[in-house]
Amino acid sequence: MPRYIAITDIHGELGKLESVLSKIDIRPDDIFVFMGDYIDRGPDSRGVVERIIELGETNKCIYLIGSHEYALLHTKQDEYYQFLFDNYGGPATVRSYGSFENIFKVHGEFFKSLKFYHLTDNYLFVHAGINPDYPLEEQDEVDLVYIRGKFIYSKHNLPQKIIFGHTEFDEPYIDEGKICIDLGCGKYKHAHLCALILDEDGSEEFVYS
Repeated sequence: MPRYIAITDIHGELGKLESVLSKIDIRPDDIFVFMGDYIDRGPDSRGVVERIIELGETNKCIYLIGSHEYALLHTKQDEYYQFLFDNYGGPATVRSYGSFENIFKVHGEFFKSLKFYHLTDNYLFVHAGINPDYPLEEQDEVDLVYIRGKFIYSKHNLPQKIIFGHTEFDEPYIDEGKICIDLGCGKYKHAHLCALILDEDGSEEFVYS
């Protein structure tokens, strides 16, 4: 069985992404699950997207949508998401692509193809979490990319362990049924990017930039 390698909330920090990848002895059958928030805040959103797409040429990669990609996709149709994009790092993304329009000319197909979650026998990978009041097939897509406390501090009923990001912690947040690996990369200058390697034997290894 292959290993799963989860990475989330890169936020334009290409250097930290390269640092994490350089510390992983990547195997040909490793499966990467990128869990969203590739863009905004950091200086090189375009470079991050190009790098994770490039990685898909050598390894199987699964690309999930984060709250920042969700806002990007809805920014011209909804004033609320326009506000989020404008005030939570979107201008840095525009600079890295040269213009707002160029974001979609260059990587529009990628952003529109992002999945909301990835489910395996043992894990559910999702950007923010799930609403514990509803089964997986009835989840609201906004909860999947934006939910915080109601999910984090409640038990869920899935048999899988949930791997997520979106809410930053000083170190990986671990409880009985979930692990968060968002350490504030892109939001705080000295915050690390974290990768979680899930091995076939059930072991869990954290790798930091």
